[in-house]
Parts: sequence; structure tokens; C-alpha cells
Amino acid sequence: MAVVSLSAQTGMEPKAAIVSVVDIAGGCAALQAVAALDPSAAHGFDLANLDRSVKPCDDFFQFAGGGWMKANPIPAAYARWGNFNMLEAHNEDVLHEILEAAAKNQSAEPGSNEQKIGDFYASCMNETAIESAGLKPLDPDFERIAAIKNPDELQTEIAQLQTEGVRSAFRFESEQDFKDSTKVIAGASQGGLGLPDRDYYTKTDDKSVKLRDQYAAHIAKMLSLAGDDAGSVDAEAKTVLALETKLANASLTRVERRNPDNVYHVMTLVDLKTATPSISWAKYFHEIGAPPVDSINLSEPEFFKTYSAMLTETPLADWKVYLRWHLVHAAAEGLPSAFVDENFNFYGKTLTGTQELLPRWKRCVEATDQELGEALGQIYVKKAFPPASKARALEMVHNLIAALRDDLATLDWMGPDTRKQARAKLDAIALKIGYPDHWRDYSAFKVVRTSFAENVEKGNEFEFHRDAAKIGKPVDRTEWGMTPPTVNAYYNPSMNEIVFPAGILQPPFYDAKRDDAMNYGGMGAVIGHEMTHGFDDQGAKFDAQGNLKNWWTPEDLKNFQARSQCVTDQFEAYVVEPGLHLNGKLVTGESIADLGGLTIAHAAFEKTLAGKPAPAEIDGFNAQQRFFLGWAQMWFGSARPEEQRRRAAIDPHPLQRFRGNGAPSNMPSFAKAFGCSAGSPMVRSEKTRCRIW
Repeated sequence: MAVVSLSAQTGMEPKAAIVSVVDIAGGCAALQAVAALDPSAAHGFDLANLDRSVKPCDDFFQFAGGGWMKANPIPAAYARWGNFNMLEAHNEDVLHEILEAAAKNQSAEPGSNEQKIGDFYASCMNETAIESAGLKPLDPDFERIAAIKNPDELQTEIAQLQTEGVRSAFRFESEQDFKDSTKVIAGASQGGLGLPDRDYYTKTDDKSVKLRDQYAAHIAKMLSLAGDDAGSVDAEAKTVLALETKLANASLTRVERRNPDNVYHVMTLVDLKTATPSISWAKYFHEIGAPPVDSINLSEPEFFKTYSAMLTETPLADWKVYLRWHLVHAAAEGLPSAFVDENFNFYGKTLTGTQELLPRWKRCVEATDQELGEALGQIYVKKAFPPASKARALEMVHNLIAALRDDLATLDWMGPDTRKQARAKLDAIALKIGYPDHWRDYSAFKVVRTSFAENVEKGNEFEFHRDAAKIGKPVDRTEWGMTPPTVNAYYNPSMNEIVFPAGILQPPFYDAKRDDAMNYGGMGAVIGHEMTHGFDDQGAKFDAQGNLKNWWTPEDLKNFQARSQCVTDQFEAYVVEPGLHLNGKLVTGESIADLGGLTIAHAAFEKTLAGKPAPAEIDGFNAQQRFFLGWAQMWFGSARPEEQRRRAAIDPHPLQRFRGNGAPSNMPSFAKAFGCSAGSPMVRSEKTRCRIW
């Protein structure tokens, strides 16, 4: 299934594994500016955030954050802007300082992490060298593509390009065996598209048709920049679009891929030959340098049957155009400014509504984190995440686990047999806080100061081969799927683990100097969110050891599915814009986790109050109200119309305003905290109220 990217700003397909992320897009630059004027403001709730023209019982998200959003319009270089983006911006400043220092230190020991991150960043910042190199870094690839003479050579080239980070035809990577979580197996999944999702190729409404025309125009411009004849690029673009449309029509939808049973089809090499006769799998494994492979999970068999037929039915000339396009598309960020600008014009302006390209240094910080994240992260955590922060975060996590354990004991819809299994799963959850115990070894990744394009290609090759080398080996349960500075968190059902990078364990989401109410409503709810992913519509299908296995009694499973459907129906009713609703089935898992996380965080917060006098009001709000203000504060933000439409199509996370209001509207504790009467927009009726945990 899908790893969901936090920023999701490209057309890249998701990784073929089920990992649920909280997806909070924000940051701290503005928070620091406030703190500089008033140090206490960083540790509480700024009353200027409020929109008092709106009642909390009518629209809590607007009440809590309307003032913030008015004072913080979306910057021109962003598709959306919120507290998560602001924290990202703060972390980028920290990383920027680290990388500038490393780049200036040309006496760093060769092969050291400092040398690698310094030279990588310096090569990215050297625009003069990038402009001078032009397309020369891609010449070997262009020459190989031009020389393809038959389907076998075509497959060889696809394999080579994939190792370099070109997402052509399909995706290949290692993955945990869903039904034996101790094993790492080979996995192949659908891919090969330049637009964000297969639905962009299949929908027939006017906006979708127009967007495909704009995509074709973009392909033509990029191929023209790459030297193709101006008189042929429009036809070439149509060729690419037609080929990708065939792949898209054979692909599963995102909702279909949310069901792990739909994407688990382990086959032997003999089975593969029967199912996909034109694909030379043994040769493919040899070309990518994979370890011995005797079976593979073919996530979407129908997709690969179509791809197999296309290898011989589609003219080689069409495939060559397709590969040239995907090569240029994948390499665009490392090419001269004309390619960068045109790439941004479509994937930024057209797809997301973003008005300006991010400054070069921000893009170079992001690129370094992507290619050398744990090398950079080692220095980041020394600056931004001392041991005391880790200890405080662990304490909160344990409190949330205790609250969920208590909750499981009292659920009236869950029987004793299922309850026993649920508790066993909760007790087995692995906790990863801040940063890995064992850092990644980058010694095989040779970084030079002279060529950014070469560094990116070598970095992609390093990661591809590092990942493929895991096939056939025992699962490494110490490995992380996010870098330490990342402002996000995730739950992985195959590992049965929750992971909180140091990047998110920062103000305004967690602040040791802030009252418990705000901390539990903020970071506590994030922790609860990830914990309850273990019991959402996907996570509930995996047992305590991370195996795809039903551990529910029939009656309890029926009860759970009915309660999940309530959440689906609630979010399906939310209107993104006239004529466009959220896809309730797509966002069910994240919305279950939001509701569960906030509910469990509230229970944990209540435990901190047991036997103590009620906390004093702060800024006119009591502790219960501040708990929910802590929740709303995480979702402060807005998105451009283009970005809202894009996310509604591909993102399993609801838009910010729906997350801010969705979970509290189901909670009687919210209605009590703000004195909301029955019938208020923020109070769902007993008939429609959703309750799971």
C-alpha cells in the first residue's frame, strides 16, 4: 500500500508498503518571532489566533484559528501554509546553518558525514556549474535509450533507469512479507505515471481534460528544452500521454490499494512467467544487482499483465520517447534553470497553485535531507533534540499507551477474545522516539563537490541498491522510514511500531514549558493518532507481530466496520468546493486515527488531573477548553484551491479545516467544554455521532 508523502508536491508514486503518517504540514519561524517579543507567548496560546466573530460551537476550527490564518496568508512559494509548515521552516533554518558550515569546511575528513553533506549541499548551490554542465550528465542515458533495438534491450534500460531514480514503467523495492513479518521479500507495484494518480488520466470532467492538455504541453516544452525537434514535440507528448494512460487504466485506485489483501500476490518465478510472459524477470533482477530472488509480491497483477503486453505491442519508438521524458522529468531539479522553471510551472503553479519557486537554499536543504538524511540528522539532533526532550516525549507516549489500554477494557462493542488480542497488540507496539539507535552507513555513497546531477544519481543508486540488498535477509526492526528533522510521524503495521522524529517533537506541538492541557491536546493527540492507526481500517488487519491476519471475532469485526463506516460517511459529506466532496473511503483511516488519537489523549489528560485541584484558567480558558485549543492549533492553516483539489484526489488525510472540526464534533467532552447545545454544528446527533475508541 502507500507511504504518504508529507508534502506530496510531485507526481511520484507512493512506496509499496502500508505506513500511516500524520501528515502535518507546518513550522516555527513565526513562533520564534513571537517569542522574541514575548518569551511567554511561545509556551501558550496566542489570543490573537482567535476569530471571536465565530462561535466555537458553530465552527471550532475558524474560532480557534481564524485570526492566525488572517495574519498568516499562504506565502507565494507554498501551496498551503500552516503550523506544520512553520515548524518545517524552523527546522530548515537549523539545517541551513549546519550545511553552510559543512560546505565551508573543505578540510573535513574525506568520506566523513560532514564531508558528504557539505559537498552535496555545495554542489547543489553551485548554479554556475549546473548551468555550464547543461544536459551532459544525461548524455549516457540518452545514448542508451536511442540505441534500444528490441524489447529485451528496452527492459534492460528500464532497469538501469530505475536504479538511477527514474520512476519508469513500475516500482521495485524490498518489502516485508505481509504474512510473515520476519521476512523481507521483493516487491513490484504499479507506477510509471507523470501525473499524481491514475484518476488524473481516467476522469472526463472539464477540469481533468484541461489538466491533461496542460500536462501534454509541459511534456512538449521539456522535450524541446532537451533538444527534440520543435515540430515533433507535440506528437511526442501525445505519445507519452497515451502510453501512461494505458498504464493508468490498468492501475488500482488509491481506495482499492488501501485494502492490503488487494495488493498481496506473492508469486514464484514460474508463476511470474505465466502471468507476465513478456517480462524477463530473471534478467531484470540481474540488471539491478538484486540478491537471489525466488519469489516476488506482484502487488497489482492486472497492471503487470498490461505492462507485459505493452512491451511487445507498443512500438519501440514510443517507449523511447516515454523513457526520454521520464529521464528529463526525474532529473529536472538538477538541470539548468530553464528545466527547473518549466518543471515548477506545471508541478507547482498548475497542479498546486504555488506562485513562486522556493529559494535555492531551501531546495538544497531538502535535497540533502532526502539523499543523506541520517548523516545530516546526526548533527541536527545534537542541536535540536537533547536527551531530556526524548525522555519527556517517552513519558507522554507511555501515558497515552496506558490510556488506550484502559479504554480497551471498557469498550462496550468489543468482546473478551478480541479485547485480549487488541491488548496484546498494544503491548507489543515498538516505540521510536527522536532518532535511530543505529545510524545509516553512507560509506558506499561517494559524494563530489563538482556535480549536483552526479550526486543525485549516485545517491539514488546508493538507496536503490541499499534497499534491494535487504531482500532475503531478516527484517531490521531498528530501521527508520523518516529522517530525524522530519515534521511528521508514522505507524507501520508490518512492524507494529510508532515513530516520532525529533523534528515534530518541537513547539508549538510539544513544549515542556506549556501547560499539560495544550500539550496533550497537541502532541498527545498526535501520539494517540499513530497508536490508533494500529486499529484503523488498515491496521486492524495486522496482528501484534505485524502479520496480515484476522484476530477479530465475526461479531466484533462487524461492529468495528459499522463504526468505521460512520467515520467514512461523516467525511464523505464534507464539501471541498461546490461539486467536490472529500472521498470518505480514502480518508477513513486517517480520520479514525484523528478521532481515536484525540479521544485517547483526552483520557490521558484527565488522568493527569486525578486527585488534583482543577487547573486555573489561562487567558480566560479553562483546562478542558485549552486541551481542544491545543488540537485546533495543530491544524491552523489553509491551502490554495488547486492544492485542495489535488489533495482531495490523492491524499488519505482530510484537509486541515475538516481535521480541526471532524474529531471534536464527535466528542461529548468538547460540547461540555464549550457549552454547546444539541443541534449546534459542532455537536453531531446521537444518531450520527461516531465513536470507536
